Amino acid sequence: MADEKIRKGLGRGLSALLGEDAEDYAVLEKVRPPRDLPIEFLRPSPFQPRHRFDDESQRSLVDSVREHGVLQPLLVRRTEEDADTYEIVAGERRWRAAQAAQLTRVPVIVKEIEDREALELALVENVQREDLTPIEEAAGYQRLMDEFEHTQERLGQMIGRSRSHIANTLRLLNLPDEVKEMLQEGVLSAGQARPLLGADDPVALAKQIVDGGLNARKVESITRAARRRRPEKDPDTVALEGNLAEALGLRVDIAHRGDKGGSLKIAYANLEQLNDVCRRLIHHVAP
Repeated sequence: MADEKIRKGLGRGLSALLGEDAEDYAVLEKVRPPRDLPIEFLRPSPFQPRHRFDDESQRSLVDSVREHGVLQPLLVRRTEEDADTYEIVAGERRWRAAQAAQLTRVPVIVKEIEDREALELALVENVQREDLTPIEEAAGYQRLMDEFEHTQERLGQMIGRSRSHIANTLRLLNLPDEVKEMLQEGVLSAGQARPLLGADDPVALAKQIVDGGLNARKVESITRAARRRRPEKDPDTVALEGNLAEALGLRVDIAHRGDKGGSLKIAYANLEQLNDVCRRLIHHVAP
């Protein structure tokens, strides 16, 4: 009966990857009660995809931990080389905050987890954070798709985001490096940057946005005006571009020249995206 209730309650994010013994941390605690470990027994995971921790949000977490303690247990696994050392699978920010708050022990849940699953769990936990930059979020989605063969639909189910949100976020990786750096630094928002995907000179327009403080609506009007100056594409071509872009998570451009044929361009930001497109094409044309 208990197992049946847990299976019915499977939720999003980490619980989608933890197997049938957990709905979320709360249910996992009932199945496998947390225990306190000395803080020095823990170490960060080498699979942690996050290398930058926001100072302001971390300070807020430290204040909370200092006042209330660590309320949510860390998920850890034993290390092979030392029986008294545990590797953090999820919860490194809480561990860092506990150190800064000068706690000596933290609550943990110990679970047997293979390397591949540890990386996947770390990625899923990170893409659900609110303080990620759009580029960090997009890179996390891309890595989950490349290394674990998740589809955009499956990712959406795991983390509670729509497929269109994931597709639109992934498209930001197609922007020039200079524009992506602006997104990473927080001087440009995802809403401001998204219309740049169709701009003739996205870097120049991005600088104009930052210097002039243009909002997303103003950026869209500028890019629409620029597109109106180009030869208009017929609605069927535009719709097909949109469908392909959503399916691939990449920018697609179709130049149709009637009886003379045309060209199909798929923009990719890195070799992983190129490999993904090639793999899909080969899969569909293989005899």
